[in-house]
Amino acid sequence: MLIRLFRLLSFLPLPLMHAAGVVLGWLVYLGSADYRKRMKENLALAGYSGHLAAAVSEAGKGALELPFVWCAPIERVLAKAEMENWEIVDETLAAGQSILFLTPHLGCFEILALAISQRISLTALYRPPRKEVLRPLMETARGRGQLLLAPANLSGVRTLLKTLKSGRSIGLLPDQVPQEGEGVWADFYGKPAYTMTLPAKMHQMTGARMLLSYAERLRWGRGFKLRFVPFEEKLEGTPEQQATAVNREMERLITACPAQYFWSYNRYKKPAGAAPRPGETE
Repeated sequence: MLIRLFRLLSFLPLPLMHAAGVVLGWLVYLGSADYRKRMKENLALAGYSGHLAAAVSEAGKGALELPFVWCAPIERVLAKAEMENWEIVDETLAAGQSILFLTPHLGCFEILALAISQRISLTALYRPPRKEVLRPLMETARGRGQLLLAPANLSGVRTLLKTLKSGRSIGLLPDQVPQEGEGVWADFYGKPAYTMTLPAKMHQMTGARMLLSYAERLRWGRGFKLRFVPFEEKLEGTPEQQATAVNREMERLITACPAQYFWSYNRYKKPAGAAPRPGETE
């Protein structure tokens, strides 16, 4: 039923879906106290309180663009995706180096994997949704093109490692809260956030080049601008220092279009069984 609904909505023009998304964003914001509180707190912590109104609208757009990105014909979706700096990818692969794409919850992050996988083979770490009804939809949508999915477990990590060592590319969401034992506490906008250590480990074990990527949502439903940015921080020291360096890169990327970050995400939650936060006792 859900897949049928998404396929039906995918026929609608993207500008219309984004316009409806603005309405949806405000309905959710005004109707949920918890959602409203978290968005305000996260924006204030990052110093972007002035972007609140835009962030509410962009969150709604992000929700209602999913039927288009997931279910519309690939050619129609890619017609809305403008690549910028793709030559960085070509040059890296031509030099025989694999790529580790780091894509935060910024802009239309769902379109990135689809667009990249139309040009090169890409394996992305995949965590099944908590709601079982969403699983068929997400797995079908994310399995298009040359996109391969690796489960978020030990087997999946081995797949990612093997992929990089073979000279191919992988994609990770570095600001996704990892499970117990898969992360460390590292500052994100000055507050400890449980952060995955996988990007730094993969880079050190394979020598893969780390590239930041995001898809900025253009105004009036014109589409998306997909950008690829070199990773500038040095991954040195302890796992905590390395994770903090990754978070600093995420902060740098967010400055490009701060209203389009997923501010309602519970980035600072503590996974069950995770070590105490710095300064916190059991």
